[in-house]
Amino acid sequence: MAAALKVLTIAPRAKHTATIVFIHGLGDTGYGWKSVADMFAAEMPHVKWVLPHAPKIPITANGGMVMPGWFDVFQFGAIDAREDEPGMLRTVHAINQLITEEVDAGIPANRIVVGGFSQGAGISLLTGLTTERRLAGLAVLSGFLPLNKKVKSMLNDHAKKLPIFWGHGKLDTMVLFDRATASLEVIKSNLGLNTLVSPDKVLEGGIEFHAYDGLTHSVDDRELEDLKTFLKKVLPAEN
Repeated sequence: MAAALKVLTIAPRAKHTATIVFIHGLGDTGYGWKSVADMFAAEMPHVKWVLPHAPKIPITANGGMVMPGWFDVFQFGAIDAREDEPGMLRTVHAINQLITEEVDAGIPANRIVVGGFSQGAGISLLTGLTTERRLAGLAVLSGFLPLNKKVKSMLNDHAKKLPIFWGHGKLDTMVLFDRATASLEVIKSNLGLNTLVSPDKVLEGGIEFHAYDGLTHSVDDRELEDLKTFLKKVLPAEN
């Protein structure tokens, strides 16, 4: 993953003043989230979407099958499974390169959101909590905290002030709901972040957590509406 990531770019419909980097899940591509970017564009025309494509790698938990992945997975569903730390850190570096490209193009870091689904959610959380830049916010969909025993030593100075949206289905069988709540407990007790922030206070920093009844390892209209509300809050249109 030393090479720059290939990306799908969804251009803004108005003057470009903000960017969302959204990271897909295992086995998917950036095209899997194009419909969401298109759906949100009418209310957020100033936002450019950068949808990176994961490289194809062997996935141990899938019998070594080669598929798009941000890091290897050794066991599906387990809360404390062994993690592919080198793969995770390579991907975080690659996402930071995408952030740098946006900053170099004139978009301040505090006008950039990094988000993702599943594997991509974990990467977005790890990136946002450790990057040297203070981002506008993070969007964590069906995700978890990677490297939870190590991330405290990597934490940036502004992590506690970072607005974070976190949505998770209670019937998720891939990234278990219990894994999400265990991650939140680590984030609260070890990292010192507020994990019970109300939506009207999220701009002050911390995690706005949404649990969705009946939702599996997916998103639905409820979550997308909550996500859009959050994104419009952290990336408002500029006059």
